[in-house]
Amino acid sequence: MKSYCLWIGMMALLLTAIASCGIVTSLGRDPQGEALARLDTLPDYKDGSFQNLVQRPDSTIKHNRLIHMFRDHVGPVRPDHALPWVKTDLKTLSAAAPTIVWFGHSSLLIKTMQGNILIDPVFSNHAGPVPGFVKAFKGTNYYHAVDMPQIDVLIISHDHYDHLDYRTLKKLKDNIKIAVVPIGVGSHLIYWGFDLKKIIELNWYQSVTLPGGLRVTATPAQHHSGRTSREGDKTLWASYVIQTGQYRLFFGGDGGYGPFFKQIGQQYGPFDLALLECGQYNQPYIHLGLGQPAQAAVDLRARLLQPIHWAKFPEANHPWNEPIKAFLPAAEKLGIPVNVPRIGEPYTLGDPPRKVVWWDIQ
Repeated sequence: MKSYCLWIGMMALLLTAIASCGIVTSLGRDPQGEALARLDTLPDYKDGSFQNLVQRPDSTIKHNRLIHMFRDHVGPVRPDHALPWVKTDLKTLSAAAPTIVWFGHSSLLIKTMQGNILIDPVFSNHAGPVPGFVKAFKGTNYYHAVDMPQIDVLIISHDHYDHLDYRTLKKLKDNIKIAVVPIGVGSHLIYWGFDLKKIIELNWYQSVTLPGGLRVTATPAQHHSGRTSREGDKTLWASYVIQTGQYRLFFGGDGGYGPFFKQIGQQYGPFDLALLECGQYNQPYIHLGLGQPAQAAVDLRARLLQPIHWAKFPEANHPWNEPIKAFLPAAEKLGIPVNVPRIGEPYTLGDPPRKVVWWDIQ
């Protein structure tokens, strides 16, 4: 009886610790009730889940995933040394053209004359519900929610932990005017205390023009969604076209290569800058593989390409700096100019691209 009571006490303490760390809350909440019923009316939501435009070749993906999981390494999946970074006062940045600051992986601040845009912010030093797992690389954790200026629009690409971070958004919530998210993702934000009136959900090819003049359009991506072991794809994933004054930017979010890149380029391009994932390509169908970001940039009719989704989290079985080393020759071969800033280093459109090789470390 004593051992049973001791076991119950230990379990109670464990559950209390989990609750106090926000682990349960960080899981979020999929659409329910009226929000779930609304999904059933959408053409891209079938059989209880959102669908990609291109059918998933499951047998091929399983085979390729095994290759990526068990192939021999030619380098470490995380750097031994801290990555170089630049400390920038984000609240005093000013330029007539859009200025982009990258915080590693897919987190970005874009300062424009029409407002401040924050995309997929993850400042918790890990990507997941449990602190300490999937830890960020050294040198990537020097920017925090308190460093951000007032955010005119928060843009979220999808609800995976390395793009939608509860702990970061909890700290930023009162500093965000409007959140633009794919359909269904708003349910997570509401569960975390966001005002429903400050959330705009978009389906692919839907747009919103914000008070400052920023125009944001959700466009297709080839990916998936979900934050727990439950059946996924209950919320949508998206890429985005961002129009600010005379400038057009494309943010790819996460997603594999497909014909939609060319369609987006024809309908919304050309783009002054394309921000496309480069790295963590453990599953080719849902991530851009080696060389594919450059081809996607060609399809988009992008004048400049910046790689994202790398240099922060070890989420796939490849050397941490392999993506950039393979990416640059592919872009050069296709004649695509490339911008590769250090973490925290501002880049203003129209300036010469950043080309310092800072990633050549172990």
